[in-house]
Amino acid sequence: MIQIFLQTLPFFALIGLGYGAGKTRFFTEEATAVLTKFVFYFALSAMLFRFSANLSLTEVFDLRFVIAYLWGTAFIYGIATAVSFLRGLSVEEAAIEAQCAVIGNVGFLGIPMLVMLLGEQAIAPVMLVLAVDLIVFGSLIVILITGARDGRVSIGILRTVGLGLLKNPMIVSICVGLTWSALQVPIPDPLNDFVSILGAAATPGALFAIGASLASKSAERLTVAGWLSFCKLILHPAAVAFGALVLFPVEPYAAGVMIAAAALPVAGNVYILAQHYGVAPHRVSASILISTAFSIFTVSAVIAWISGF
Repeated sequence: MIQIFLQTLPFFALIGLGYGAGKTRFFTEEATAVLTKFVFYFALSAMLFRFSANLSLTEVFDLRFVIAYLWGTAFIYGIATAVSFLRGLSVEEAAIEAQCAVIGNVGFLGIPMLVMLLGEQAIAPVMLVLAVDLIVFGSLIVILITGARDGRVSIGILRTVGLGLLKNPMIVSICVGLTWSALQVPIPDPLNDFVSILGAAATPGALFAIGASLASKSAERLTVAGWLSFCKLILHPAAVAFGALVLFPVEPYAAGVMIAAAALPVAGNVYILAQHYGVAPHRVSASILISTAFSIFTVSAVIAWISGF
């Protein structure tokens, strides 16, 4: 456990460095937004393209893996939604809270950290978790919020969801990389060097951006944020573990990567959605802050546990 904690510490130290730069205003909110955009559209996309271009679709897609992850995630999504309704919240607020309970920072934190800690063979399962989060649950929250406001699910909502997926650089880069791989065309050395150099900026840039963005987050509504953080850091990986190890047994290494990905703190894009729709942004902000702080210990514990698989 101590050894794993020391291995994860540099990643969280980079987040801490970004947090300090943001808190002291040495790195302004405007600078954080620009850095986040660079990582999201360029560095992380280059990393995902390089990873996926060296994989085949058969290596990435595993139906049993998807079912196990979907079951565990949907189970906690349902619990968080039920608790929200018991508290008398609207469909929109329930959808946002459920998103906090199950959507982790796989893109900015999971891909760089888990691939480095668990080896390059973690690339395929981590990308599959990311794809399920973006395609299934990223679409679901838009449908629920927009449908609740319009009173029905229309073709326009589905069009919005589809365009959102097509414009997401992470989805696009994975699809382009897998297509390149399927064509069995070797990546030219200059292109490979280009995406390698650009992709190398993803890890430090993403972690620093996470920390800097946390500096502007508030810690209001601690009770609710604490509950959502507990769902994300403890209940979600536990449910995914039950799905992957008991209900729909997945190959042990892939199951371990899936569980580690499920243990990641609340993703920053949930806050972007909350702000965009004007639904509980402070609650989401506090959940991201609290879950990221405690994940230093919980993620280390989970990785130490799965290392024994």
